[in-house]
Amino acid sequence: PCGAEGWAPDAVPPGAAFVAAASYRGPGNNDTRSNKALPILLWWSGSLFPHFPGDTERIDCPRGSCLVTRSRRAARHRRTKALIFYGTDFRAYEAPLPRLPHQTWALFHEESPMNNYVLSHPPGIQLFNYTATFRRESDYPLTLQWLPGAAYLRGPAVPLAQKDAWRRRGYAPVLYMQSHCDVPSDRDRYVRELMKYIQVDSYGKCLHNRELPSERLRDTSTATTEDSEFMTFIARYKFHLALENAICDDYMTEKLWRPMHLGAVPVYRGSPAVRDWMPNNLSIILIDDFDSPQDLAKYLDFLDKNGEEYLKYLDYKNIDGIKNQFLLESLERREWGVNDMTLPNYLNGFECFICDRENIRVKEEQEHKKSRGKIPAPRPRIAQFKHMGCPMPTPGFGSVEGLTEGDSWKEMWLQDYWQSLDQGEALTAMIHRNESHQGRFWDYMHEIFLKRTRQH
Repeated sequence: PCGAEGWAPDAVPPGAAFVAAASYRGPGNNDTRSNKALPILLWWSGSLFPHFPGDTERIDCPRGSCLVTRSRRAARHRRTKALIFYGTDFRAYEAPLPRLPHQTWALFHEESPMNNYVLSHPPGIQLFNYTATFRRESDYPLTLQWLPGAAYLRGPAVPLAQKDAWRRRGYAPVLYMQSHCDVPSDRDRYVRELMKYIQVDSYGKCLHNRELPSERLRDTSTATTEDSEFMTFIARYKFHLALENAICDDYMTEKLWRPMHLGAVPVYRGSPAVRDWMPNNLSIILIDDFDSPQDLAKYLDFLDKNGEEYLKYLDYKNIDGIKNQFLLESLERREWGVNDMTLPNYLNGFECFICDRENIRVKEEQEHKKSRGKIPAPRPRIAQFKHMGCPMPTPGFGSVEGLTEGDSWKEMWLQDYWQSLDQGEALTAMIHRNESHQGRFWDYMHEIFLKRTRQH
């Protein structure tokens, strides 16, 4: 990025970019500073910039105001206090160097850990000062990003008599709907084994064994937009195989919440901590509670034939059926909404979170300077491993040792996971040595590779 010359946030005509922009500005405050005096936050991943139509916007947050921009020309500006990165776009070999000592780095990453395993290793996540991730331990948690609210869970289920009639028409008790096949959780390997012991209707590209009844339902956009015809069709199944594409605490997507909304029991593998968020103690079936796919199939078959036992898994839909106070309080406490125009979205929320933190930091630095060192300088805040910290991928069924030579999953995901550790270490080393040339990244990677080879 070029220097600050030619980029003048102060030169924007009053009101031009600030009042006309139909975008969220924050709850308001008593900050009387002009735009020229405000800290600047730069959305390094400009595609996420949550304002329209301008490139620069004043935001008024609870503790103070900031200017936010997506113009990278602001990268070297002395008032640019924070850079905001989107985890999926963040690449260690493209990071802005040298890293300026007066700037913090903020990470927004609500997507799957598979999109960037660099962030699952300490050297990667510790590059950041603030985080908004799916983990509840992050600074600005996005854990329930796929759950609009408690009412979504209470949506009515298809009556059991209708589900049994569906079964008599030859449909399976279990639905699998997956078109993203080669993923770190290796879910297809597990489902393939499960299919040996129980009938599974698989409509997606992965393990495809049945056609959807109409062209409209086969349209992929129908499946992703909660189209009513599509939802009605899949709601008739008793069980949905809900396997996330990667395993990490608190990473839970629509694969879990949508079947719960529809009243089809999720057969789930994903967040090891998923029980913490469930409406009651009996609302999903956890794959990892069973010793084998065969044992799971036996239990699903038992529930399929015993309606009374099956319906216990839908008790949470009754009045007062949601017993989990932690879930209810978490939904109540979050300040952003899901598909709710009356609430800010989480991009605006995180933006204000950073703005407030940076205004506090600016004030503390001024006090430190004024006191000539008597008041200590603010300590740098560093993200913790638990703000992301996802485990190494493991096979969906069996062990790594049992995989054949040349297994594509092993070659792709285990390699990606460990190479990401090297990338985090390489970038950390470059920052510590005040490197300014991105092109040297691969030299650092080579250095780390040689060092590791010598150790082994």
